[in-house]
Amino acid sequence: MSLFGNPYDARAKLSCACGAHATQAEHDEAARLDAERLSARALEEAAMRALFPKRAERRRFLSAVGAQAAAAAIASVFPLGALQAMAQEKGKPEKRDLKVGFIPITCATPLIMSSPLGFYEKQGLNVTLVKTAGWALIRDKVMNGEYDASHLLAPMPLAITLGAGSAPLPMHVATIQNSNGQAITLAMKHKDNRDPKKWKGFKFGIPFDFSIHNLLLRYYLAEHGLDPDKDVQLRVIPPPEMVANLRAGNIDGFLGPDPFNQRAVFDQVGFLHVLSKDLWDGHPCCSFGVQSAWVKQHPNSFAALFRAVLNAAAMAANPANRPTIANAIAPANYLNQPPALLEQVLTGKFADGLGNVKNVPDRVIFDPVPWDGLGVWILTQMKRWGYVKGDVKYQQIVDQVYLMTDAKKRMKEEGIIAPAENPRKIVVMGKAFDKAKPEAYVASFAIKRT
Repeated sequence: MSLFGNPYDARAKLSCACGAHATQAEHDEAARLDAERLSARALEEAAMRALFPKRAERRRFLSAVGAQAAAAAIASVFPLGALQAMAQEKGKPEKRDLKVGFIPITCATPLIMSSPLGFYEKQGLNVTLVKTAGWALIRDKVMNGEYDASHLLAPMPLAITLGAGSAPLPMHVATIQNSNGQAITLAMKHKDNRDPKKWKGFKFGIPFDFSIHNLLLRYYLAEHGLDPDKDVQLRVIPPPEMVANLRAGNIDGFLGPDPFNQRAVFDQVGFLHVLSKDLWDGHPCCSFGVQSAWVKQHPNSFAALFRAVLNAAAMAANPANRPTIANAIAPANYLNQPPALLEQVLTGKFADGLGNVKNVPDRVIFDPVPWDGLGVWILTQMKRWGYVKGDVKYQQIVDQVYLMTDAKKRMKEEGIIAPAENPRKIVVMGKAFDKAKPEAYVASFAIKRT
């Protein structure tokens, strides 16, 4: 997260460095505490860019007239005062008391931490976080209006919108809650059986059919020659029950969310076979979703939720804040896990269950932008495995569900810099994905249901 630069500094590149703080850490913390005041500077920056699209032109102008004169000149062309007032004005939430569902996993970190750390309150909201047993129940409560918004798996809003596994209901993804942060965990009895080609007959736990976990595990198995519908068993198990099922021998492993991969190591019943980031670095896991109709009925409440979660994600993106966050989300009403265990997940310094201590700082990352390519990839895999059939209008559906443009706009309003394009190319197990050619991608796989 970064502050907007001074648009009247001739040396400025109009990037994240404001020059007002001794360190970048101080700079980021100042932005988090007082992001709202930055909207005025954002408008000035936009005006400067509009008048002088080329950096060299901006520099010549600013060097010639100075900052004060430049500000006056810009103000004479753009009614900055009025624009700034509009930017600062935030409508009163139509509904202040909100229920937001979540599953107790680290993927929901921005949504959960927004409560104890005051991000919801700062936006004028009184949010009750409701811990929920499983994803099917989450889906049902969102669809029937019991929850105003919810922690959802990234594929779920796409599936619900399309009517895959449920009645169709238009949904929106406001933000991606986390990227990476999952793993394939195996029972200790398999520590000498690390070759997936030898896993025929294995039983694996997944959190939900419409989960990145299911899609990634299927991809991984198929790349090693196993048909996930014929050669192994995939069982839907709520994440909090995965470790118990591993201990009881009901499953051989699971591709699931943290903290339960690390919990299996902590309880000495499993080991981390491979992190999900090693299959696809930058993959989405969970999202923050809401019914489209609810957004239309409560636009100010939705905007306030949006701002709260975006600012929480910006704080979570800074690794220096992870220990604080681990303590905030550890209590029984949230994740109900030891803070030290959560720190292993969030900081990326962890025991793998095989006697090694790994240091993987990007084990979990927090990029809130719902990049359209992520959604298109998800739809290709839903098509590949028969969850959706017929002609799939990939980009159209993703544009409808994933509020990418809105997320980037609101991040800018909050003083959070979002890159113009996804900084991470989509490469899954060494195979690049082109979002412009989804059908060719589906057709390229030898093992599929389509």
